[in-house]
Amino acid sequence: MSDSLPSIEQLNKETDAVFIEAVNTLFETAPPLANRLLAGRPYKSYSDLIDLAEKICLGNDLSEQDKLDVINAHPRIGENKANLSAMSLKEQGYNTRQGTESAEDQQINATLAQLNKDYEQHYGFKFVVFVAGRPRSQIIPLIRERIASDNKAQEMNTGMVDMMRIARDRLKKATGESHL
Repeated sequence: MSDSLPSIEQLNKETDAVFIEAVNTLFETAPPLANRLLAGRPYKSYSDLIDLAEKICLGNDLSEQDKLDVINAHPRIGENKANLSAMSLKEQGYNTRQGTESAEDQQINATLAQLNKDYEQHYGFKFVVFVAGRPRSQIIPLIRERIASDNKAQEMNTGMVDMMRIARDRLKKATGESHL
């Protein structure tokens, strides 16, 4: 995944495959969403594209299975670095240089791995959160709180809202365009 995106004018003209690859830079690989965004071309701006994505994800445009496919496209917080995209590595605060993780990082990741498992068993989909530069250690109480809330519909909505926050942040980083 690249940190840069073509101009919106160029994106509107691209082949389906190139369009979807660029959209996946913002949203990870989620075919139900990417295909609907492809059908929505042309866009005046990337912000308009994300606005449509938000409408699709938070509205009634997706089946329950499609919503699961979209939210489960995101990597788990604390995921093994080898399984993360370049953007996710940065967002989750990993040092991208080669080397071993500290004992503290290993413990945090082990705790997050267990909490991710608990969350997914409880709700049936991945925990998605807009990290916004917070250390992974600060996510531990948040995921515990969200498991305890015991509200599946609210959790799906929260995850989708955070996905849009992530996409807007990625857009800002990739293009400087920000209508947050």
